[in-house]
Amino acid sequence: MIDGVIALYIFMLAAFTGYEVISRVPVILHTPLMSGSNFVHGIVLVGAMVALATADSTLARVIGSIGVFLAAGNAVGGYVVTERMLRMFVSAGKKQERRP
Repeated sequence: MIDGVIALYIFMLAAFTGYEVISRVPVILHTPLMSGSNFVHGIVLVGAMVALATADSTLARVIGSIGVFLAAGNAVGGYVVTERMLRMFVSAGKKQERRP
């Protein structure tokens, strides 16, 4: 099994790398990038559920539960952003038909 300090180091390195990569993406590309990466959120959710299922201690269960909660929120948020983006491309006539 991986040591806690090494796992923390990998997590911090991944967080820093992700922040640096995303911060360099132009603003105009953020929404298409999010909509194109929704499948990654699903993989993260499955990984968090596997980690929760194999948890041995209470601390591991708490961290796994937080991971599942955050991964699910991330996946749902990605689809919400995609829906908002797709609504921007609906023609003006269809927009008025959809409003109640």
